[in-house]
Amino acid sequence: MANSKHAHIRYNFLDYCFRNKSFTFNELLSFLNEKIAELYPGEGISIRTLRDDIKVFRDKNNGFSAPLPENIRILRYTDTNFSIAQKPLLGYEQYLITAAQQLLERFENHPKYNKLSEALIKFQDDEEENDISKTLFYDSNEEYKGIKHLKPLYLAIKKKQVLQITFKGFQDDIATTFQFHPHILKQYNNRWFVFGLNKTNEIKEWSIPLDERLIKFEVIEDAAYIETKVDWETFFRIMVGVVRPKDAEIVKVVLRFYNGRENYFKTKPFQPDYEEYFEEDKQDQVWFETIINKELVQQLLSYGQDIEVLGPRVLKEQMLEQANTMNKYYLK
Repeated sequence: MANSKHAHIRYNFLDYCFRNKSFTFNELLSFLNEKIAELYPGEGISIRTLRDDIKVFRDKNNGFSAPLPENIRILRYTDTNFSIAQKPLLGYEQYLITAAQQLLERFENHPKYNKLSEALIKFQDDEEENDISKTLFYDSNEEYKGIKHLKPLYLAIKKKQVLQITFKGFQDDIATTFQFHPHILKQYNNRWFVFGLNKTNEIKEWSIPLDERLIKFEVIEDAAYIETKVDWETFFRIMVGVVRPKDAEIVKVVLRFYNGRENYFKTKPFQPDYEEYFEEDKQDQVWFETIINKELVQQLLSYGQDIEVLGPRVLKEQMLEQANTMNKYYLK
């Protein structure tokens, strides 16, 4: 029987190696023990445990039924598109998740964990056997592939590792590489972004989207990690989205809503620190301080004809330019 101690970690590392590496048994054992020691100093696994793990991967009835042939020197999937993440949970994995769920339920009403209740409900609903019985349907981006970068970057931040990033923008002809010190992760519009110091270009608030543009990243072992001095909480509260233009200034934005749409804004404001007016004739108006960026303009455009920008002038001009451009499309 396979050793259950941190088995899920071993299985994830093995799955990665079988898809991306070409290790012999001894090389695989060495790699696995190195990774386990990083997470649990002083710990590792035996030859027998690794052999049992490989049996679990090959087992067609009670394991992952992985395309991992017998009697081969190089341990690698014959189909590198295969992943255990695509397979149903094993029995012990389901037991661990159920036990963890029961433990977390003790804290779901604790004020420190105010989002835990929603997460538990979502998890319980996802466990239903078919879509007909599902109760909750969340926004999701099924084509989003950047989620695979989330955990490695999270660990890089926790371990204070310096990275070499290879990045190619959608409009770029060639990829660029730069030294990057990751500091925080931010989710926006069903996408993740990592913020940190671009040491190559000396930009301390650099953002990288976790998607196809992030080609790869590697740890630079001999580089000293530089801590952030940015107040990220304030950084995000004075802007909509994740793009902060260079030399952007904070301005006062005043909006007027039509057809009762101010009520929709107040229930889900794209700028949480908005203020209302006390005057009777301004109950359809709000104001807030922010920087002007593309995400702000996109949020304003989402209200269509039910919103008017009263100030500042530079934002009014941007909205007018957008409206004129769209007008040309429909006059053809």
